[in-house]
Amino acid sequence: MALGFGKKADVVESNPNSITQDRGPAHIRDPAFETGVYGYDTEKQGGAGRKRSRVGGGGVLGDSDADSEMSVGKQMEAESMNSIKYRTCSWPKPSPFSVQTAALLFAEYICLAIMSFPYSYSVLGLVPGLILTVAVAALVLYTSLVLWEYCLRHPEIRDVCDLGQMLFYGWKWVWWATAVMFILNNTFIQGLHVLTGAKYLNTMTNHSVCTIGFSAIMTVISWICSLPRTFDTLSKLATLSAFFTFISVLLAAIFAGVEGTTGVAGYTLNSTDPTVPSGVPLVLVVPAAGTTFVNGLSAFLNISYTFIGQIALPSFIAEMKNPADFPKALWAITIAEVILFSLVGAVVYAYTGTQYNTAPAFGSLGNPLYKKVAFSFMIPTLIFLGVLYASLSARFIFFRLFEGTRHKGNHTVIGWASWAGILGLTWLLAFIIAEVIPFFSDLLALMSSLFDSFFGFIFWGMAYFRMREADYGPGWYTKRGIRGLWGTALNVIIILIGLFMLTAGTYASVDSIVLGYQAAAFGGAFSCANNGL
Repeated sequence: MALGFGKKADVVESNPNSITQDRGPAHIRDPAFETGVYGYDTEKQGGAGRKRSRVGGGGVLGDSDADSEMSVGKQMEAESMNSIKYRTCSWPKPSPFSVQTAALLFAEYICLAIMSFPYSYSVLGLVPGLILTVAVAALVLYTSLVLWEYCLRHPEIRDVCDLGQMLFYGWKWVWWATAVMFILNNTFIQGLHVLTGAKYLNTMTNHSVCTIGFSAIMTVISWICSLPRTFDTLSKLATLSAFFTFISVLLAAIFAGVEGTTGVAGYTLNSTDPTVPSGVPLVLVVPAAGTTFVNGLSAFLNISYTFIGQIALPSFIAEMKNPADFPKALWAITIAEVILFSLVGAVVYAYTGTQYNTAPAFGSLGNPLYKKVAFSFMIPTLIFLGVLYASLSARFIFFRLFEGTRHKGNHTVIGWASWAGILGLTWLLAFIIAEVIPFFSDLLALMSSLFDSFFGFIFWGMAYFRMREADYGPGWYTKRGIRGLWGTALNVIIILIGLFMLTAGTYASVDSIVLGYQAAAFGGAFSCANNGL
């Protein structure tokens, strides 16, 4: 990739009537052509629709769009003689791990963040909270399908950074800006899992070791688990992660029911101290009177951030044998998310109420044994989710360093040493950031407001407009009747939601940091203090 600041790549607009794609040799199956997915339209149901154009704006593998027209079949042919093959993920495969891409998606979304939904419902009220859960899930599903359609038109896209550059007409500075957001986002998520792993170890051992030591242990374990170089291999770990997370949250909901409303942690029938919660757990149908804008927005953003994971999707699609199968995985994970998030969030909230709620909700369980058992099943996801984002960062750097060399697709000392070294650097940075910044959780929320606004919404509204313009030309929204007007309105709303998260979400996160300092709620760097539940 030719990279540099301030120079716009040559734009080669596509002509829908003259586009041709090389299907590759007959013995190489190119599912994109067989299924017509280059012509898929997310607004049509029950068929691929007519052929759609590639979007002009500069290629990601070269300075022109023509240089980057690399079909899935050609990519598979190019790596057919390599000992390490990347396009190996699929939907159906005759093995115990039969849905690799779905497993990756389940592991990315079915995670510890589920246990913060009871807190969000306690702030928003149960009914608004459930409505927002379904609404956000539907928006993320739609934008993910738009993202998928864009990747099908450009199978040379390797990650969201390539996609971001193409969306904004090939400007190289957009690639750099997206790359910075991409790396920071992934590294902060790694840091979060370093701290969460330390929280788990402190909870299990009653703070038997300095928290810094537990964080270091978590960092080393995560680095080792990050070493596999393909998503096909990681999908096996992802399957275990998603399964044990499901067991963990299910146990938390069951234990909350077994304890009942009087068994919740911190329960007191009557308290003379107004700062100590007391009384029967209070379940609110709507937000409590006096709920502040910052608190309500923070609860909404907490739900949104749990669903937003599109930053990883281009990387997943780039390693699929048949990208046409990707919507199957998307629909499966979305349905599972809505059911699991809603049920677990509502059930746990019903028993822990507004007064005694903690995030994660494991801390609301009054019985220490229940808390430790439920939390223990979360171990695989505490490790794997950080591993997944470390792998995204590492392959982003590794592919660009070794593109076109034998080290990328073969077992070489230089290749493996470089891969391990890049991973080690990302985990070291994650450990330092997590330990040095005293308001790490609030800073993570700030980064999410800044980055997820683009990766969750703004990018995909832009992708929709770019694709429809390539298909129908200028004034396309007037040529498609009601579908054109509906699609335009919906995607304008999606972009506005992203801008709202970028502005209001950033404000709420900064305000939370300010309030934390005013309340002296932040500790120091490299603290040994117990952070267990």
